[in-house]
Amino acid sequence: MSPRATQTYFTSEDLEATDDRSLQDIYHNFTEKVGDSNYPCVGAKAAFNSRQIRVGVYGSMATAESTAQLGRDLQRYIAETLASESEYMTMIAVFKEEAPTSELAFEQQLWAQLQLLHDSDKSQHPWDPAVSSNPNDTDFSFSYSGTAFFVVGLHPNASRKARKFGYTAMAFNLHGQFEQLRAKGAYDNMKKVIRDREVAYDGSINPMLQDFDEGLEAPQYSGRHVGEHWKCPFLAGKR
Repeated sequence: MSPRATQTYFTSEDLEATDDRSLQDIYHNFTEKVGDSNYPCVGAKAAFNSRQIRVGVYGSMATAESTAQLGRDLQRYIAETLASESEYMTMIAVFKEEAPTSELAFEQQLWAQLQLLHDSDKSQHPWDPAVSSNPNDTDFSFSYSGTAFFVVGLHPNASRKARKFGYTAMAFNLHGQFEQLRAKGAYDNMKKVIRDREVAYDGSINPMLQDFDEGLEAPQYSGRHVGEHWKCPFLAGKR
């Protein structure tokens, strides 16, 4: 199956069946990463093993074209996740061109992309009322289409092994998925398992990891180790 030129959103089944070499390479990179028996994120493994991975493929990060395509695909991902009540469905936004050459450059591009997404959306949808729009608040999460997300940055130059990936990418998970796991009493155990596995995989726990409501979420997005004086380059506008 060859994807249409305009297609940017792919299911696991799409990627397994494609004869497009670039998509095959993206999928190979992902399966190699998450398929590693030692990879610490058991949530990503659950999404992969249950075929609940969604991949968006774009050109350059933080452009008008990529923003429009990513926004459209995030709306589809939101609808699919809510309809299935999935606890693990994940969307990986992959940017094929011009990978940032450093962690700082990636951080700047990641927040530029989130800012463009927000600016394109703020006149149509309010910020998810379950979370704060101020990145300096402990209950901040990024919101798009009225829905809160936790965002994980991945790129070739990440210093943490768990964040290193063959492409520049952003993983999106609905914040509500974590609340579903909390309600089932599964969240704390999963968190402990991930952290124990990360010590084995990366040699230590990521110093940027903080519990929701016990630290700032925004500094965790890019994966770069930042200090207490770090300022988030993002500003939420009013609807």
